[in-house]
Amino acid sequence: MPNLPGVILPGVILAGGRATRMGGGDKGLRVVAGKRLIDHVITRLSAQCSPLAINANGDPARLMEFGLPILADSLPDHPGPLAGVLAGLDWAAGFGASAIITAAADTPFFPENLAAQLVANAGPTGLCLAASADPSDKMQRQPTFGLWPTALRHDLRAALQGGLRKIVLWTDSHNAGSAEFASQPFDPFFNINTPEDIVAAEILMGRA
Repeated sequence: MPNLPGVILPGVILAGGRATRMGGGDKGLRVVAGKRLIDHVITRLSAQCSPLAINANGDPARLMEFGLPILADSLPDHPGPLAGVLAGLDWAAGFGASAIITAAADTPFFPENLAAQLVANAGPTGLCLAASADPSDKMQRQPTFGLWPTALRHDLRAALQGGLRKIVLWTDSHNAGSAEFASQPFDPFFNINTPEDIVAAEILMGRA
């Protein structure tokens, strides 16, 4: 996939998880600093990508108010985020897009230059994952934030049907690039999994 500067790619918000640590339901509909979590994510991703869609399972009516396509996993039994990526790739391929950018629905602080950096650091197959430094300054990949070429969707479908679930095993097999982001003053990929994380996010937003 050519890395063309200025190209705007579709964005897919991955919201297909079951939020077990939050007590179930849609994490994206929890309120953080006066706004639903998914509203924070939509605002940040819509400034970088167009059009947008949401990957979510269950009754799509609960998310229709956002005015975005709701993409369910095409594979059964909640096989994980890669199934959401696949749903996004199939959607984008339908209107001729060369790739998608993904962002998790529970991560409100992801970088405002996420899409540009993913494209700039794409590997030879066009894949790229975001990464940020952990407390020991070791780079950790953020596998739900990535650049995914639609040309690889059939390979991904076959891998999922064969039982693969771990994102980095598949991306490593396709020589994904890595877009590294600083973790100061805090990790931009801080994600909300528990009620306590909501409190921490509100502190970071200066609203607690």
